[in-house]
Amino acid sequence: MIINGTLTRGENAEVIIASYVIAMSLFGITERLGVLLRNACSALVRDKVSFKVMSTVAAYVLTGLMMVAGILAYTPVGKWIFSTFFGADTEMTAHIVDVYQILIIVTFFSAIRCLFQGVIILNRQTKWLTIGMVVRLVVMYILSIVFINTGNINAKTGAYIFLAGMVIESLVSFIEGRILVKKMVKDDVNHNITKKSQIFNFYNPLILSSLIIVMVGPIINAFLGKTHEIELAIASYAIALSITQLFLSFFTYTHQIVLTFYKEHPQKVQKFTLMMGFIPTGILALFCYSPLGAFFIEHLLGANERLVNASLDSLKVFILMTLVFPFIDFCNGLLMVRKRTKVMVLSQSTNLIFTFLVLVITSSLFPYWNGKIGALAQSIGMLTELCVLFLIIYKMEKKLNHSNGLKHRENKYVNG
Repeated sequence: MIINGTLTRGENAEVIIASYVIAMSLFGITERLGVLLRNACSALVRDKVSFKVMSTVAAYVLTGLMMVAGILAYTPVGKWIFSTFFGADTEMTAHIVDVYQILIIVTFFSAIRCLFQGVIILNRQTKWLTIGMVVRLVVMYILSIVFINTGNINAKTGAYIFLAGMVIESLVSFIEGRILVKKMVKDDVNHNITKKSQIFNFYNPLILSSLIIVMVGPIINAFLGKTHEIELAIASYAIALSITQLFLSFFTYTHQIVLTFYKEHPQKVQKFTLMMGFIPTGILALFCYSPLGAFFIEHLLGANERLVNASLDSLKVFILMTLVFPFIDFCNGLLMVRKRTKVMVLSQSTNLIFTFLVLVITSSLFPYWNGKIGALAQSIGMLTELCVLFLIIYKMEKKLNHSNGLKHRENKYVNG
């Protein structure tokens, strides 16, 4: 939101935003693998021994991510991907590469942040996540004001703001996380995570499923390049997605709540999810269908009338995504609790397939829909993912309950 609000005030705002968004979509692929460290850490770390093993795995992951990102940023491979796959012209490709070279540094700090956030969540000190995010947003806002007042706004501006915010948040997480690690017991006899292979058994399916799902963003941007007005389509989609993600950001830790509390309080977690899950939909609907939405995008983000209308059209489609996302996050958390992360490969593959099919159909038949094409494809993809998750988890829980029932009857027979 802060970044897009800054970029809309630059000359050729649609081109600037499109360049930044394309770079971010590729960055999202590598960064997502670092974010998974948070889930793995909160699920598997319980003592200093398991944290040391987790840190070693994190070092392997981060080294691999930086190598891949470096190849994309500093070799012709990246330029070929941006020009061929995303359809960017020579000038836009140069802007995209400039942005991506900055985002490599963001990858490093993001991985550090997520590793120690896992420790913070494990110890239920989540107030520090809020503190880190608030400080990050304040720094990003101040920096955006500086760029706006100096008039020095280009595609790299967004990357610099993003980097500054990530450095601050990772620093807060690192300081608090290290304090909590020092308080851990050295070796918990009730915890058996002592080898890297145990971490990778949990982490590898998450990697595969994430590689699948992060392809959604680049594929959508590639198909938006086939619309009638490419820059408008990508820019309006990006603004709509950032607003949607803002409203969803308060509900993106549902899986962590499941990981932390579900074993002890399953019914309370279910009730909490049902109670909170529909709130983002209500907020976004109010935003879209009241004067608040247009006012916000025009005056706070600085978009022109054409971009405002296109962004609102995409936002109305994203209402479907806000309806299903909290429940997808709940289901994924439950799969992590059950150590069934391989299921995510199937559910997110379904998401990607249906997203691709919708993009093919709509970009061919309705190219004038512009950004709405991306919003519709992403929303339907997530809806199909939720359907698959519901079906698999229903069968999984039914089998588990049946197994527990048999054990109960056997114990009763033996003791009787």
